[in-house]
Amino acid sequence: MSDRRPATRQGRPLWMFLPGGVLTLLVIAIPLALALYISLLDLDQYSIREWVGADFIAFDNYVEAVRDSHLVHAIGISLGYSALVSAACVPLGLAAAIATQDRFRGRALVRSILLVPYVLPAFVVGSTWRIIFQPDGIANRVLGTEGLWLNGPRSFWALVLVQLWAGWPLVYLLAAAGLQSVDASVHEAAALDGAGWWAKLRHVVLPQLRGPLSLALVISFLHNVNSFTLPFVLFGVPSPVDVEVLPVLTYVESFQNFEFGLSVAMAVISLVLVAIPMAVYLRAVRLDTGRERSSR
Repeated sequence: MSDRRPATRQGRPLWMFLPGGVLTLLVIAIPLALALYISLLDLDQYSIREWVGADFIAFDNYVEAVRDSHLVHAIGISLGYSALVSAACVPLGLAAAIATQDRFRGRALVRSILLVPYVLPAFVVGSTWRIIFQPDGIANRVLGTEGLWLNGPRSFWALVLVQLWAGWPLVYLLAAAGLQSVDASVHEAAALDGAGWWAKLRHVVLPQLRGPLSLALVISFLHNVNSFTLPFVLFGVPSPVDVEVLPVLTYVESFQNFEFGLSVAMAVISLVLVAIPMAVYLRAVRLDTGRERSSR
């Protein structure tokens, strides 16, 4: 009796993981394996009907993507604007979270309004800002400028501005949640010690928000790198060279040039780019957890 009970307890969690494992296999593992296989084929509009019999060309699609396409340029644009937007979102979101932390009349309404840019569909955001950035639109009238915002060098900053407007509430939401978890006694102790608002922010609030802000920074960066709908609606296709981001380039190669093998190779490279910061973040979280356990 006593020998069977540990075996039963050890075997029970494995059965609980079975539904999730099957779902992961069907939704993630099998499609990923097919994508890797397709990226090694010479698959285009002429061979798509019998894609299983397409010529196997190994890593030629990856070589072509790096040498003969705009992939490197698109990666640079995607990483550059994503880093700028993510870095700018942190102080904006943190400031909004701190400003709405204390209770005041109408706080719930203010918090709801601050989340509007984030909950709006990307198609609506892109369409609205496309109207604003027209040559005779609101942007040029308010700024007193002339010229194009949706083409040329200004298009990059237009993309940064729109993505920043739509993305900073995510940082605000996570920072506000982190502030709610800070113990009130910590604020009281800082007040009794005579700490000013800057000292309190630097030595009390920010250390408590290191985890939520790091998570917000990583999620914001990954979201911006993978953003397709907003650049697609804002600039159309083919996109201007200054805003030719990787998701839009992959779409053009697949659904306009019908180079399916090449586009899947680009998608695989995009997956690798996304996996790197995620792996770094998960590693950092694991190290922090290990330090907390060792200190205990």
